[in-house]
Amino acid sequence: MRLLALVLIVATTALVTGRAPAPGQSGGPGTALAIGFALIAASLTGELFERFRLPRISGYLCFGVVCGPYAGAILSPAMAREMQVVNGLAIALIAFIAGLEINIVRLRPQLRAMLTMGGVMLALMWVTLGALFFVAWPWLPIAPEVEGLPRIAMAALVATVTVSFSPTVSIAVITESRARGPLAELVLALVVLADLMLILLFTLSMESVRFALGSGQAGHGLLSGLAWEIFGSFAFGGIVGACFAFYLRHVGREVTVVLLGVAVVLSQVGSALHFEPLLAALGAGLVVENIAPPEGDALRLAVERGALPVLVLFFAAAGANLHLGALATVGLLAVAIAAVRMALIRGSATIGAKVAGLTGQPPALAWMGLVSQAGVTLGLAILINAEFPDWGGRLYALIVSMITLHETIGPILFRNALARAGEVGKMDVAEPTHGTTAPAQ
Repeated sequence: MRLLALVLIVATTALVTGRAPAPGQSGGPGTALAIGFALIAASLTGELFERFRLPRISGYLCFGVVCGPYAGAILSPAMAREMQVVNGLAIALIAFIAGLEINIVRLRPQLRAMLTMGGVMLALMWVTLGALFFVAWPWLPIAPEVEGLPRIAMAALVATVTVSFSPTVSIAVITESRARGPLAELVLALVVLADLMLILLFTLSMESVRFALGSGQAGHGLLSGLAWEIFGSFAFGGIVGACFAFYLRHVGREVTVVLLGVAVVLSQVGSALHFEPLLAALGAGLVVENIAPPEGDALRLAVERGALPVLVLFFAAAGANLHLGALATVGLLAVAIAAVRMALIRGSATIGAKVAGLTGQPPALAWMGLVSQAGVTLGLAILINAEFPDWGGRLYALIVSMITLHETIGPILFRNALARAGEVGKMDVAEPTHGTTAPAQ
């Protein structure tokens, strides 16, 4: 029945979008109806994927790809772009939920080991990829004519973008799988650490490229801006989280609406103040969970009601905006780099776990939660393209191709790892006093 319903909805969507505004126009009733139909159809696709023991977000992504402008063309490019209106809200909401699942008291015994493992992983991957890109630079379709110091700096920059993980996708798989346990906690710690370190590493790499190409500037302003972005983001998120916790304790009404409002504040106000919304939302969730945990089920129910439609539309839009043409252009090279990256993730995770003294199943499976790439990686590629348009566009096409591969494979791998660790569904039974759950999908 769900498959029949999906077929009918997709057919209706095609009919509606066929009467939508012409290309170049947007905002008509056809677009609004198409987004509504896409929301329902993507949710049904996710349910079908779950029957085959696949993560629902892979179903949302698959629907977006198949019906998007680069494949089935049921949704026009304008419609695909307008579906991204929830991007900031979704990222903030996902990160906030992740913060609610990080209990410092519970993690404290292994926190140092987790940080050690993450640091070793990033160092090994960055150095190895940087060396490989430097050696292979003349054959890469980016700027093969570059030599000397600029080549070193650009290879390091490309390595930084390639190393980057996807906190958004990894966290989303955890939340939609309702997973809780050592593996989920380890992957959460690793992706958050990676996001912090990669922001610093990317900023330093960009400054190195500017200097090597003769456009560098003084560095103390750069470092102060970096400190504002990282520590300011956490401080801003902490303030918002404290206010939300106070509201939960003393008012506790219309929590779903207020939760979505908090996510909007973290996303829009944070961006306007040049904060990193993902870090700010993570900080807010950490404060609510560790400093002022709510009592009862109000927050859990709010997450279930509010997050589901936002996440469905977010990942459906991500699939619709995947540029399959870029994959066709540099597909073989992207596949090769993706394979090398995956092998490095697995190898460096093994070495990092040994150095950190972590043993057992969670460290052995953690690499499967680090394969995905999405918003963070794409954002870094956009920044490079904006500042270095002469060669940044070619790098952007390559990065988008890798994202297409990693965003398809990564969620499936991580869901499989969580299932093997026996952590899927554990949110429903662990810590009922003030624990929160992902959307009841």
